[in-house]
Amino acid sequence: MSAPVRTTCAYCGVGCGIRATVTGDRAVRIEGDPDHPANAGRLCSKGTHLGETVGLEGRLLHPMVGRKRASWDKALDLVARRFRETIAQYGPGSVAFYVSGQLLTEDYYVANKLMKGFIGSANIDTNSRLCMSSAVAGHMRAFGEDIVPASYDDIDAADLIVLVGSNTAWCHPIVYQRIIAARATRGTQLVVIDPRRTETAEEADIHLAIRPGSDIALMNGALAWCRDNGALDADFLAAHVATPAGFWDALGEGHDLWSVARTCDVPAADLRRFYELLAATPRTVTLFSQGVNQSLAGTDQVNAITNLHLATGRIGKPGAAPFSITGQPNAMGGREVGGLASTLAAHMDFAPDNRALVQRFWASPMIAEKPGLKAVDLFRAVGEGRIKALWIMATNPAVSMPDAGRVREALVACPFVVVSDVVADTDTSAFAHVRLPAAAWGEKDGTVTNSERTISRQRALFPLPGEAKPDWWIIKEVARRMGWKTAFAYDRPAEIWREHCRLSTYRNNGTRLFALPGHGAGGNAAYDAMLPFRWGGTPFADGRFSTTDGRARLVPVAQKPIAAPLRDWPMTLNTGRYRDQWHTMTRTGLAPKLARHRAEPLVEVHPQDAERLGLIDGGLARVSTPQGDSLYRVTVGDSQRPGELFVPIHWTDQTSSAGRTGLLPRPLADPISGQPGFKTTPVAIAPIATRWRGFALFASAPTRRPDCLWATRVTVPAGSLWELAGDGDPATLDAILPRGERIEAVDHARGTRRIAVITDGRLAAALFVTETGELPPRDWLIAQLGAAEAAPTLLAGRAPGATADRGAIVCVCFDIGITTIVAAIRDRSLTDVAAIGAAIGAGTNCGSCRPALARLLAETREPALAHG
Repeated sequence: MSAPVRTTCAYCGVGCGIRATVTGDRAVRIEGDPDHPANAGRLCSKGTHLGETVGLEGRLLHPMVGRKRASWDKALDLVARRFRETIAQYGPGSVAFYVSGQLLTEDYYVANKLMKGFIGSANIDTNSRLCMSSAVAGHMRAFGEDIVPASYDDIDAADLIVLVGSNTAWCHPIVYQRIIAARATRGTQLVVIDPRRTETAEEADIHLAIRPGSDIALMNGALAWCRDNGALDADFLAAHVATPAGFWDALGEGHDLWSVARTCDVPAADLRRFYELLAATPRTVTLFSQGVNQSLAGTDQVNAITNLHLATGRIGKPGAAPFSITGQPNAMGGREVGGLASTLAAHMDFAPDNRALVQRFWASPMIAEKPGLKAVDLFRAVGEGRIKALWIMATNPAVSMPDAGRVREALVACPFVVVSDVVADTDTSAFAHVRLPAAAWGEKDGTVTNSERTISRQRALFPLPGEAKPDWWIIKEVARRMGWKTAFAYDRPAEIWREHCRLSTYRNNGTRLFALPGHGAGGNAAYDAMLPFRWGGTPFADGRFSTTDGRARLVPVAQKPIAAPLRDWPMTLNTGRYRDQWHTMTRTGLAPKLARHRAEPLVEVHPQDAERLGLIDGGLARVSTPQGDSLYRVTVGDSQRPGELFVPIHWTDQTSSAGRTGLLPRPLADPISGQPGFKTTPVAIAPIATRWRGFALFASAPTRRPDCLWATRVTVPAGSLWELAGDGDPATLDAILPRGERIEAVDHARGTRRIAVITDGRLAAALFVTETGELPPRDWLIAQLGAAEAAPTLLAGRAPGATADRGAIVCVCFDIGITTIVAAIRDRSLTDVAAIGAAIGAGTNCGSCRPALARLLAETREPALAHG
């Protein structure tokens, strides 16, 4: 067994440190790093199970040209030649890179340098455009620079935390645990502003389920309340903030408590409680995420929040800051090096002085003259034939972009598409002319920056498999083949890091807060031993901002009218993440335990809407928008406001015949940031009748996928589970079963068939289908895939005798189901969440299931108390 390696988690922007101990060939034990400042040893369910995702299943291990394996030389020469020829014929603006927050900073730096400094175009954008570019634009308007003026320490010091559009318990569980700890130790109040009653909202002192898209009205109303009740910081405003003429006059009519309550569709009494608490609490952190950013008015919504903090002086002080928390592990690193089409490098824009500075530093033959195409416009340009060569790195836009059907049409039409990825077959790579095998987490070596500006090392645990290479190596080899050998003569990521550090300080003179002085010194050994550090200290503590006059800006923003429901699409669609899945599941989809919490793509519907539309809990429904449609399994609950739906973003063609959420949103974006508005798409929903339902189990991947209306793959220990439903003849499913000894049971009255396939005495596959009958629980049958001998009761779907059903999994970290939890509460008379943890362990690791445990505790104890 090797010594533990200190590295960083592959998932969200919290940036948790990990101690990884390699235990065998492609096997690793994962523990939280107790010395990392971001998490102090804690990990969420995804990070805890990273060890289940490091195998080579489905990996792209060799360069591919078309469907044929190629040498690196042949593939790289082809990419360089096609890009060079396209530029020569159509100009630098005819090519583009679409990159990812999954890249390390060193990868990002080389890609940005190649495109902006040597090709001479700014047509490089990142999938971070989809999650945090509104925060970038808002910061630049308010502060003069893209600075997150907060750290996790501010959470510990706050007396009030306001979560806006952030399901923190699910999407950033370790940050959520710090919030809960602050509540326990200092009585910090928690306000959650979210149209959905998420598990985060369950813990709140106040939950404002505002109408989608009414955030500006809410925040402008808060600012007006603070003005009218003496909560502004007049001295700070006078000394450090530029206020446009007429700014305060605009906060007149329409910003009183009753008008805001009507606009936001919340009770005026609840709104008053929030405003009074806010005005009385100087130590306030406003933490916001996708619910703010992913809007057609995202930048204005960000500035509505920064206006509130600037006007009340709640910035640059402990426990007082607006805090944008990012979705990806290195979204911040991409912002630092200029990975967005709208920035140049090192927090510089395209002003002539900055362009000259960067060109001089890079000694480049040319420099991009202006911002490039942002993601939505970039793929529109591909579809229109203006972009003729496209290189996609470490992302899956055929799934994740809005109006993804149109994106696929664009990729089909593009003359030359290159995809660098770790996975052989994705929805996007199906359109690639060249596929290049990239290093995955556990093989990469470089740095990432988390949401609080802490830079950490990500270190390799395993040798590169097959012919996979780091992204920076692939990019620099193409650059060298395009003729720029000297400028891209990197042999290791430490060299790129040092250059990045030098550029951050080159002729900076304090005009930009982003600077890494001294961090590029010390050579390769210092890079290898680098400890986490946070740059920028406490931004704006001295009251000076990164503007020409050193003052922050109040930015006038106004609530736009909220559109009335459309006749054909009368409801509103919201999209987002599930607790235990990540993006398009190319990594988390490999982990059996992470599939237990939400195994299928669900559409969440309010009971009033379900009754009105004939939707049945557990049934199927078609969700339609003007852009496209997809199927989901219905779950009915009051977490949604009436008239609104929620669907997850994760499922792809590789994992399901349905649940393709990217097909649904409009290809419309915030006019300033270019960030798509994923949260308020007009939508319709209708029930889908099916003739039968069922499931299939496989010890090995089936040679063909189930061909039916609903087929969703779930990774399970020792194999895969497919949940099935359809309206055709279920007998056609027999064709997906492998060869072997078959045993079969048929109940014609219920339209039920049960088939098991035995090979060498072990279960190879099983198929259970019914038209009117019941289906057995899956757990026991799943366990039989790994059994040494097939059980005699396979077709019964259970072990001989009575067996307990654990129920739906609630605590993924310890694989504990709802039945086990409820039984423990009743049998042991447990009275709080801590007692549940002490008794059975649930909720004691990442804590993201603690709100669910609290709800189960209340639901279980209430009947008992009423009976008593």
